[in-house]
Amino acid sequence: MGLAKLSRELRDAYRGSGVAGRVRHFHGWLDRAAPEAVGGGGYDHTETVKDYYDLCSAFMVWGWGESLHFAPLTPHESLEESKIRHQRVMISKLELQEGMTVVDVGCGVGGPMRRVVREGGVRVVGININEIQLEEARRLNAEAGLDHMVDLERCSFMDMSAIEDDTFDRGYAIESTCHAPDKQRSFEEVFRVLKPGGLFWGQEMCLTGKFDPTDDRHRAIEQDLMRGIALKEIATFGEVNQALEAAGFHVVEGMDRDVQGGPSTPWYQPMESRHGTLGNALRRLPWGRRAVMAGSKMAEVLRLFPKGSAEVVRLLDRTAEAYIAGGKAGIFTPLYCFLARKPL
Repeated sequence: MGLAKLSRELRDAYRGSGVAGRVRHFHGWLDRAAPEAVGGGGYDHTETVKDYYDLCSAFMVWGWGESLHFAPLTPHESLEESKIRHQRVMISKLELQEGMTVVDVGCGVGGPMRRVVREGGVRVVGININEIQLEEARRLNAEAGLDHMVDLERCSFMDMSAIEDDTFDRGYAIESTCHAPDKQRSFEEVFRVLKPGGLFWGQEMCLTGKFDPTDDRHRAIEQDLMRGIALKEIATFGEVNQALEAAGFHVVEGMDRDVQGGPSTPWYQPMESRHGTLGNALRRLPWGRRAVMAGSKMAEVLRLFPKGSAEVVRLLDRTAEAYIAGGKAGIFTPLYCFLARKPL
């Protein structure tokens, strides 16, 4: 995505709103969600997640690509190549067959969806609460000549009541149900819309066994991650599995796919030091993010970017630092991947 296109997408996303104020409001969501907050009973985390992607999606796609997820990395691959390899693992695990219908739970702008359609020969229904991302997914699907194989639905994965029971042969959720305010309830909705015997692949952001809730530094990193990524909680591996089983699934397998045999690269390295080729990689590095922040301020002065855009870059930079801190401490991974089946 070039700068001219980024400028157009930012204007479409922000639509003349007070962006800096929206970023400040977003920063305070943890306080508003606290049980002791005045009027805290009316807090809606779904709206916080929607605001997060309203603000950040254009910059995320510009810096990370159309597939907005992490992947297990190896020294000889670029981030983009690693994401493709990871998606192919998911396609293999789901045992896709031509003619199946698959639900993409929290589809983003549809990077994985397009690979699933091309390589699996299946129809996909993408679920997303964010209209900005859905508009971009529609455009990219049409550009790829795949729009006839995809339907996009604007609804929350917490309530897919517009979709009948036992509709889909397969389902997947890549770094989406980690945003759920109630993980079990989100899995119950996926369970409901899958056919008996259907497989469900998920990729969750999780705390590892190294997390110590009595360690102040660990707790501070956890809070920074929750605030920056709009995670109402960060589950452990066991809590994800428990939520799946409580929803009715049989957990076939679950593992942190950052733990690999042979040479590997930490999942957070693209945000810390150069990994793979140049190009978009420069935008992800610490000095690159700061250069983008400075450039955004200048673009605001020149009225190329909406006023407040630099505050969004600052938010993403702080979140990247939280990712790196969690990864280096070994207490956080975005790569807990599971395969579950709805019993016959």
